[in-house]
Amino acid sequence: MKKRTTILVTNDDGYEAKGLLALASTLKTLEDVEVVVVAPANEKSACGHSLTLVRPLRFISVEDDFYKLDDGTPTDCVYLSLSTMFEEKKPDLVISGINRGSNMGEDITYSGTAAGAMEGVLHGIPSIAISQVMDFTNPDGDFSLAQKTIKSLVEKILAGKYPLPDREFLNINIPPDVDEAEIKVTYAGYRHYENDSHVHRNPRGEEYHWLGLHPLSFSPRKGVDVMSDFEAIEQGYVSITPIMLDLSAYKSMNSLQEWING
Repeated sequence: MKKRTTILVTNDDGYEAKGLLALASTLKTLEDVEVVVVAPANEKSACGHSLTLVRPLRFISVEDDFYKLDDGTPTDCVYLSLSTMFEEKKPDLVISGINRGSNMGEDITYSGTAAGAMEGVLHGIPSIAISQVMDFTNPDGDFSLAQKTIKSLVEKILAGKYPLPDREFLNINIPPDVDEAEIKVTYAGYRHYENDSHVHRNPRGEEYHWLGLHPLSFSPRKGVDVMSDFEAIEQGYVSITPIMLDLSAYKSMNSLQEWING
């Protein structure tokens, strides 16, 4: 009998997000695949790899094999799913997305979408984060290329094996406004950041702030033969970046030791 594959799906845009529903429906078309969705009840964009430690969390059933986690983060969703729904056998794959908006360069450290995949690989489960770069003049977005891409990659994984070692996940970004695109293996680029916040006052005169969106601008890294995720998207390619959880700056260790000794 052919082995049945279980895929755990989460996101950071919330359980009603169009990208999440598109991802789940696409995966359900695969043969011998069981899809379990556990997603935040509310949008948790830019929550990073955060766990909720100061209040209890509750699963709420939306439909068969589809749950929202009351005020949970993507990391909560994966962590709690593994300890409650998958005590006997872990899922074969964790996929987080399809995010509404890019997750490239150092933005990966902010990303709740990436964090869902991070949590998966921390538990030894092959994991993927997938994001749709958006033209926000079209607020609904088109996830069709993202659906084609993730289906093709999952089929490849099911037919062979996951292409990365332990504690590494695939971070995928899909270019906007194209129907077909070649996949390029990329590195995480250097994002340009500025302080973009907007101050307002409520009717009582109390001050509050909205954080704004930075322009999607970047610098290529010198002396690297492959293109960055930003460059790939700019040129209309699908970007796929292998991300490792080890943040140690190995190249700086000797100079740091010399600084300490000096």
